[in-house]
Amino acid sequence: MRVRILLQVAADDGAFGEAEEVATFTKGTDRLEEVGLSLAESKTLLGSLQRRLVGLQAAARVERHRHCETCGRRLRSKGSYPIVFRSLFGDVHLGSPRFHHCRCQDQAGRATVSPLKDLFSDHTAPERLYLETRWASLAPYAATATMLADVLPIGATINASTIRAHVLRVAERTEAELGEERPCFIDGCPASWCQLPHPEGRIVVGLDGGYVRDWSEKTSNFEVIVGRSMPEDRTPRYLGLVHGYDRKPKRRLFDLLSNQGLQPNQDITFLTDGGDEIKALTELISPCGEHVLDWFHIAMRLTVLGQYAKGVAQLDAAEGTRLLDDLGRLKWRLWHGDIHRAVEEIRDLEDEVDGLELAYPNLGRFRRAMHEFAVYIAANAGSLVNYGERYRAGERISTAFAESTVNTVIGKRFAKKQQMQWTPRGAHLLLQARTRVLDGTLRAMFERWYPRLANDNALNTERAAAA
Repeated sequence: MRVRILLQVAADDGAFGEAEEVATFTKGTDRLEEVGLSLAESKTLLGSLQRRLVGLQAAARVERHRHCETCGRRLRSKGSYPIVFRSLFGDVHLGSPRFHHCRCQDQAGRATVSPLKDLFSDHTAPERLYLETRWASLAPYAATATMLADVLPIGATINASTIRAHVLRVAERTEAELGEERPCFIDGCPASWCQLPHPEGRIVVGLDGGYVRDWSEKTSNFEVIVGRSMPEDRTPRYLGLVHGYDRKPKRRLFDLLSNQGLQPNQDITFLTDGGDEIKALTELISPCGEHVLDWFHIAMRLTVLGQYAKGVAQLDAAEGTRLLDDLGRLKWRLWHGDIHRAVEEIRDLEDEVDGLELAYPNLGRFRRAMHEFAVYIAANAGSLVNYGERYRAGERISTAFAESTVNTVIGKRFAKKQQMQWTPRGAHLLLQARTRVLDGTLRAMFERWYPRLANDNALNTERAAAA
């Protein structure tokens, strides 16, 4: 059978114009692979339909602006210049005409006007930018270009560099929307905070750091801070930034929490590994915010010390047993929030380890680890809580979910194990796009930028299919 597809456009008065052929296919009926449209045929159809539709829309806009809006006089033409509109269904080449300003208007500034210049302020279709950003946030740039070229008629005009440039441009636009950075985001008077509505629930924010390989210095890495904000009754959100490159880290965190309904009278808990950079990020964000040292990192360090103590026990059973008992007692005090006694016992343990006189090969490492643990606890003494009480109350005491966030945000896209290398700028901007994709907020952001994007004629298509 021979299939002929026509395009017929109705004018504003509802009258349909002459039908124009878009594509013609010859289809057999004897083999399964001939049933329906093939991918190649669909690409041909969509590409041809897009070129005709965009051409008609551009011509209609030019005709609507061909006359002076003030006096109605027809504008004098001054030639045209070529432009390219890059869409999901191929590139459309257009001629953009220029017109002289009407004599009745003040001609200061531009001598000519181009009706299509304002329409095609960005030569890439918003939906293409959205799809490229979404897919490139989940897969490498080259893989994204290949997937898009496989299913859409844009194969000859897309590559990894194009995808990367588009994604970074989208991310830069989101960066431009951030407000000014401030050292403190606590505003207002405590008396007015009490008059606010009762908050819906506690917000728990887990923050942790990861590393990606540096493109300029091949043998080194730079730090990426990621986090996840988890309200009790709202959708979680992700945070990502490159430490040292981002100039608005606190603003970024504050805006994320504000979008989740953060109020000054709302309890918020920041769980971190105790690093200075991450702790500084959480300070003065909210008057009801508290910083809690993650129990996982405490237990992990105590486990390492316990392994060294077991090594001592192999040479001196009595000494090793005593060290293990002391470490067990220290862990119990830390778990129950007995900070003062715990700090004292850490000092005693440090002196005890320094005084060991054994032929233990890892004795130097044991002493160094014990000293680092003492410094670590002392530096974070104000962030230690009664972990046992919180655990029994069902509250979070560990950044295990933040550890998984590092893997979700960094490991599965930045692929350190695959030797992928990044610039701080490229990694930071991709993080902004990727966290929005993981949040499910990327589409809403595009619809805010391009309001008509939300109206995709889906309802009309369903009605036509039903008819």
